[in-house]
Amino acid sequence: MQERGATITITFEMDLCSLTIPSPASTSVFNFQGPEFPRKLSNKSSHTALASPTLPKPFLQNCGRPPILIYQRGSTRLSCGAYRTTISAEAGRQNWDFERFVKTLYFFNGLPSPAKFFDFLVEKLSGPSSSKLVKSMGTSDIVLVAGATGGVGRRVVDVLRKKGIPVRVLVRNEEKARRMLGSDIDLVIGDITKDSTLIPEYFKGVKKVINTVSVIVGPKEGDTPDRAKYSQGIKFFEPEIKGDSPEKVEYIGMRNLIKAVKDNLGLQKGKLLFGFEGDNYRQLPWGALDDVVMGGVSESNFQIDPSGAENGGPTGVFKGVVSTANSGGFASIRTQNFSEPENLSAYDGLEFHLKGDGRRYKVILRISRDWDTVGYTAGFDTEKGKWQSIQVPFSSLRPIFRARTVSDAPPFDPSSVMSLQLMFSKFEYDGKLNETFVEGPFELPVSSIRTYIKDPITPRFVHVSSAGVTRPERPGLDLSKQPPAVRLNKELDYILTFKLKGEDLLRESGIPYVIVRPCALTEEPAGADLIFDQGDNITGKISREEIARMCVAALESPYACNKTFEVKSVVPFSEPFTVDPANPPPEKDYDIYFKNLKEGITGKELLQQNPVSV
Repeated sequence: MQERGATITITFEMDLCSLTIPSPASTSVFNFQGPEFPRKLSNKSSHTALASPTLPKPFLQNCGRPPILIYQRGSTRLSCGAYRTTISAEAGRQNWDFERFVKTLYFFNGLPSPAKFFDFLVEKLSGPSSSKLVKSMGTSDIVLVAGATGGVGRRVVDVLRKKGIPVRVLVRNEEKARRMLGSDIDLVIGDITKDSTLIPEYFKGVKKVINTVSVIVGPKEGDTPDRAKYSQGIKFFEPEIKGDSPEKVEYIGMRNLIKAVKDNLGLQKGKLLFGFEGDNYRQLPWGALDDVVMGGVSESNFQIDPSGAENGGPTGVFKGVVSTANSGGFASIRTQNFSEPENLSAYDGLEFHLKGDGRRYKVILRISRDWDTVGYTAGFDTEKGKWQSIQVPFSSLRPIFRARTVSDAPPFDPSSVMSLQLMFSKFEYDGKLNETFVEGPFELPVSSIRTYIKDPITPRFVHVSSAGVTRPERPGLDLSKQPPAVRLNKELDYILTFKLKGEDLLRESGIPYVIVRPCALTEEPAGADLIFDQGDNITGKISREEIARMCVAALESPYACNKTFEVKSVVPFSEPFTVDPANPPPEKDYDIYFKNLKEGITGKELLQQNPVSV
């Protein structure tokens, strides 16, 4: 076989191997060499090639000794037998390190079958072919409403639908939900108190959550089928817990729901993919993937420098020597395929914290397990000698196959990322060259790779809690002036205590959130003037319809993000609030209220020296 004037003649041997393939008459014999392959394979070898630098030890350590095979074209037959090996190069070309090529292939693909390996090798040596397109799973920005058959939940669903926002509901009773919300509602059946019912497929495409689930409270004397006594919110009835306990619903249920949706909603600080941050460290299975796969001689690796980071701590280092010999010109590191696809759909891109060298690099993400497939690629520039954070938006990724744009490739699907690659290359794509490319050594310290959410960040999880959650154990509080739930917290199985514990889970989750604490909920219409407060001190009433509108508005407000607040109307309990259906009040701009809220105020400040024990 000849490639660019170079003659390659290699022989090899393998036990118990035979394969016949029809093809034109010719003979090519290959010797695959490498350390530590299965003992059944022959150790015999001869390799008459010029010595080349050995592969850095930290990489490709899983490589074993490849099989020794004979591929014969004619009849055509792949078989076992004696072998000889010769690799020669024409004048002006450097010898190809075939052993390193095989090690690279084995690291990323495992032990290949002879037929597949030969097809791959012929493809690499004979030039480009058409791309294998990957399938993409489209996603929509769906809002999940949990507790959608409750008084607030069903109103939230109605507001979302009127605004044309895709909505999915999580309910326990399908028949009740379809009767109440319509037969065409996007619906999944699950119980947040039972994590086994919260199947991952339920949350595909979900980007935001409004949680209106609440423990069921009702009059001891009983209620109507539509819970009219409880829902009216004005007249007092001696209450009791109906069904699951507050601990199961408000605390365990919240924990289960957060766990189920966390990957879909994302973390405000991003997801760490690689690197060192405080006590957190995440390694990736990096391996060198250089132009040796195309016949070149460039060489790179990825190492850990224990004191090379900006803060004197450990950092990763992508380094090597790049050469254009043999028509090469790139060096890269790539991860092995992840055991499970990384779901990065909650994020807007990748952020690299690195020390630049003034050169332009590429990042490549793949959404297929295939070895040789479309890579979604973006270039980024670095500033020499400076630690910097560089953001690469997913929207900037181009579908590239062998340095050419694939115009009909599917869009990048961030929910199915299978591998990650960093590259320093002479080439951009579509014939363009990297203007910062220089042959020789290069070094790029990378201390972390993480995802990010672009600014302005808005709440991803809206939670409807209750005013009064911090009050039952507040020192010096006159309980006689407090709402029934505060006075009867113990009798109601610590309902407010567990609501507060559920809130804390959300605040500590890292998900961008807002916690709405309404005062007594009523069936009155929306439209009354409102009072927002923080610190858990106010009492009063507010319409469920108003809370539903407020929750939907909060999804798009950066002013609401990571805030906890109480809210009521200005209308006293003793006065009913009505509106003229023919002339309803205009919808509010809730940002006017959200703008005045502050982070970190929950009402727990007064409990720090008097912790609640349950």
